[in-house]
Amino acid sequence: MILSMIIEYIGVKEINGSVIVLDGVKNLSFEETVMIHLDNGEERAGRVVQIEGERAVIQVFEGVKGISLTNTRTRMLGHPVEMSLSTELLGRILDGAGRPIDGLGDIFPEKRRDINGTPINPVSRVYPRNYISTGISSIDCLMTLIRGQKLPIFSGSGMRHNELAAQIVRQAKISDTYTDFAIVFAAMGVKNDVADYFRRSFEDSGVLNRVVMFLNLSNDPIIERILTPRCALTTAEYLAFDRGMHILVIMTDMTSYAEALREFSASKGEIPGRKGYPGYLYSDLASIYERAGMIKSSRGSVTQIPILTMPNDDITHPVPDLTGYITEGQIVLDRTLDSSGIYPPVSPLPSLSRLMKDGIGEGFTRADHSAVANQLFACYARVQEARSLASVIGEEELSPNDKKLIKFGRLFDNKFINQGYLENRTIDQTLDLGWELLSTLPREELDRIDDKMLEGHYNPDSQ
Repeated sequence: MILSMIIEYIGVKEINGSVIVLDGVKNLSFEETVMIHLDNGEERAGRVVQIEGERAVIQVFEGVKGISLTNTRTRMLGHPVEMSLSTELLGRILDGAGRPIDGLGDIFPEKRRDINGTPINPVSRVYPRNYISTGISSIDCLMTLIRGQKLPIFSGSGMRHNELAAQIVRQAKISDTYTDFAIVFAAMGVKNDVADYFRRSFEDSGVLNRVVMFLNLSNDPIIERILTPRCALTTAEYLAFDRGMHILVIMTDMTSYAEALREFSASKGEIPGRKGYPGYLYSDLASIYERAGMIKSSRGSVTQIPILTMPNDDITHPVPDLTGYITEGQIVLDRTLDSSGIYPPVSPLPSLSRLMKDGIGEGFTRADHSAVANQLFACYARVQEARSLASVIGEEELSPNDKKLIKFGRLFDNKFINQGYLENRTIDQTLDLGWELLSTLPREELDRIDDKMLEGHYNPDSQ
């Protein structure tokens, strides 16, 4: 131990996975940032993740390769991990720890802020209202994204959730005239080709200037992956609550984040929970998801779309299961729709947005929105029943109404759910298309819409 104005600790007691252990450490704080100096002049950052008396467990961000028990000098910095914040971040590409990787130089911060954030007082929260348009009919009509909401996308390995994420980034807007809207995009554990796809998509479509990109690659240290969503949300909170902007945060893939958390937990020797994930997985995910919302002291908002892949398409897997408890609904992608060439393969029946009822209708979208959405859900549920019956007795043996439901189901899949990757539909186009499909059914089948509204929109002759 060298005593000077700054205390440095020479050597380490233990190395395990991505963590190192120091003994005899005093006056240390949990989550404090440390700087590790190697004999060859290399510097690596870390943070304190566990304290037991004078024993400190330190998470090394860049990994422990090249670190021995004797070749390090560790210096405590006296503050937690912080993110450099400025409006200059818009249009920039950063790594998972918030460092620029686009060759445009350093960020000159207006503020530096703890990436763990501060809890929002529930009393100061504003109830989410009004919607964010994605230009995607199945989402805008049936599971509308509301400002300040957290609405995850449940996908499966190999499905087209990356294309969907890029399309939402390209098309998302609040209104045609509102300019204080930006997107924070965080990719965790993605391959180089996927990272290049996102970067190229945003550049080619001209939206990169309103996007802050965080890219954590699959060959980057897993510890950096744990920082990525927190750096992204700290940036979003600054732009929303300090700068009054409406921010949409898209995070993919939260399963990669959870697996990094599991690996890190194992390296600390913690007792594993379900499927090897740490017992605190629920509270850890909640500390990320609950950073969405609106507050009274700011006109801005933070809205989240976390994307996660379900191992073996199992919606009861711990990551989607716990996510569903915390968030306000989910968008579920269906492998059967995906394999039949329908994009985006959104499955309507298991998907929902629990807050959409308060952010749609007259004054927000259109007066008939709620009725159309309810009727489409009801009819599509009857389509599934008719399809099940047809699989037993054959479609030709169905009743006339059931045959019309089967036809409606095909039209719904191929015209309403299915839309081009570059197709951006307004909410009026989406609702008009919904009425066009409902008009293929007998009027008596439309039992979720009142007669006055039917008289104004139902038109069987349009077919």
